[in-house]
Amino acid sequence: MLEIPKNLRWMYIDLNSYFASVEQQLQPHLRGRPVAVVPTARTDSTCAIAASYEAKAYGVKTGTMIYEARKICPDLQVVPARHDKYVDFHHLIMAEIDRHIPLTKICSIDEVACRLMGTQQEKGNALALARRIKKGITDNVGICLRTSVGIGPNRFLSKVASGLQKPDGLTVLEAHELPGRLLELNLRDLPGIGRKMEQRLRNAGITSLENFWNLEPKHVRRIWHSVAGERFWYALRGIEVAEPPQSKRHTIGHSHVLAPHMRPRDAARLIARRLTIKAATRLRRVEFYAGFYNLYVRFDCQGTPAETKWQGHLKLPVTQNNFTFLKALNELWQEMSRERNSFRIKQVGVALYDLTPQDELMPDMFEALNDPVAKEQKKHNRLSKALDLINGKYGLDTIMVGSLPAPLSRYTGSKIAFTRIPEKVEFHE
Repeated sequence: MLEIPKNLRWMYIDLNSYFASVEQQLQPHLRGRPVAVVPTARTDSTCAIAASYEAKAYGVKTGTMIYEARKICPDLQVVPARHDKYVDFHHLIMAEIDRHIPLTKICSIDEVACRLMGTQQEKGNALALARRIKKGITDNVGICLRTSVGIGPNRFLSKVASGLQKPDGLTVLEAHELPGRLLELNLRDLPGIGRKMEQRLRNAGITSLENFWNLEPKHVRRIWHSVAGERFWYALRGIEVAEPPQSKRHTIGHSHVLAPHMRPRDAARLIARRLTIKAATRLRRVEFYAGFYNLYVRFDCQGTPAETKWQGHLKLPVTQNNFTFLKALNELWQEMSRERNSFRIKQVGVALYDLTPQDELMPDMFEALNDPVAKEQKKHNRLSKALDLINGKYGLDTIMVGSLPAPLSRYTGSKIAFTRIPEKVEFHE
């Protein structure tokens, strides 16, 4: 017999149309107007990475191509993303929420979960707390920053509840209301069920939430091909599920989809160089060394995946300096160009992996023997750290390895990923 929790134990706070809302807060002329945030504003062949609710009313949403968005919404205001501003507002919002309740888990740039304690678990008190938080954000951070708050017996259902009323919603989902309150939802409305999982469920004959609810946990585990399915089954019923332990850091990297005028080979290579230096700078800041360098290239052409993508890697002496990684880039770039020399480049990405924490690095026996390669590595490591100090003091790209066009940093600045919020220092690397 399952013990379903009776108390409301979690609150989930979701910022509505976050990137677009920050732009409307910073640019008053955008308020009340349809806004699409894009990676670069110099072309309509890009897509929206965020849309305001005014734009969503026309059918513009995340992933909509801008040339299509302009057709359905002629008054669309297209603004380039400013990820550093979104991180700044994120910290202001988190500080405001923390004034009312401790932050338990920051789930993304625009979502946070807070555990309710003691009398906060009573429905009336939880609702009053949520209203104070919502008012605090609009009063103290920005009037354009609306939130949808969900309250539930576990974190999973509080997140589901936060999505039931948008924008500016406040929803309580109690365990005794299950599954009734959920049955009108689509499977894709549940966090953790994406397009591929929906198809996997469909292949198993599961086409509705009611079908899913009636499954046994072991059956769900088989569909998921892992214990994550069983965890999902319990979470859906309001039961607290322990999270798997966090895995250690495996890679450090950056990628960038190029605007059309940056897709010729020479321009794309400069972007790859800048991304390489950025990754190496971050590697040094978090005090790791890397033993492999990986280059990924996607071409601006039609064809099979094997034809449109190229990837190569090199094993390196364990290092953290710019010069070794740039040399690896040069070798891989030449190899890629020999094999695929007929297409412009749409995306480049670099990754450093086989990471070793600096304090776990074994002493190099060749360094003790005055080996010239080890001496060169040591010199380049010192020089790279000196570059970091100068750029940290005087600004991004004050001094650099080789030449870069002055405005290049705006093409390779830090971006906000779904599960990782950049540290503020990354916007200066």
